[in-house]
Amino acid sequence: MMGRQVAQGSLFYGFRLDDHVPGDHLLRRIDGLLDFGFVCEALADSYSAVGRPSIDLELMLRMLLVGYLFGIRSERRLCKEVHLNLAYRWFCRLDLGDAVPDHSTFSKNRHGRFRACDMYRLLFEKVVARCAAVGLVAGRELAVDGSTIMADASWEKKLPGATAADELRARDTVSRPVAEYLAALDAALPVAADEREPMEPKHISPTDPPSIWAWSSRPQAAA
Repeated sequence: MMGRQVAQGSLFYGFRLDDHVPGDHLLRRIDGLLDFGFVCEALADSYSAVGRPSIDLELMLRMLLVGYLFGIRSERRLCKEVHLNLAYRWFCRLDLGDAVPDHSTFSKNRHGRFRACDMYRLLFEKVVARCAAVGLVAGRELAVDGSTIMADASWEKKLPGATAADELRARDTVSRPVAEYLAALDAALPVAADEREPMEPKHISPTDPPSIWAWSSRPQAAA
């Protein structure tokens, strides 16, 4: 007799995510080596002692790691994939009924408290140290990424180097790259009378000041 599947909602389910993630799954193998205990300590000063609890920091980092491992570049798509994929949910410590954070949570933290405490650098150093501890990194070879990346800069909208800093400071609002560039200028001021003045570039981009270094040779692909 031909059987047919009929969807019937059950009142109770006996379901464990751990039972549905294969033992040889990449995320299960990585999970045994991860330790995010340092995250809360590093960001403790970024949170108030009162108010509504925030989204778990470890959850956000685990989701971002899933996106990196499986080539999910869009945070919108990452949230959808974690919502649907049982292995991703298991790795992120999300139960079936737990909600996945909104994609905007990642950008707010990336440009806010993550940047303020240099979280990504700290995470990278912890991962490298862990790899070295188990013998995966010997420290005898070095690889350098020399990729040329298109910058958010326009050669037609460049500013003269001599007056660019004053023009940028006079604006009502400045972007994060511009703010960081101006802060770097202030930090580079001479601390002694005999110290040489920093060299001024000929032109500066109003949207991505560091990109000027590639303009002299390749204006169409500033890096």
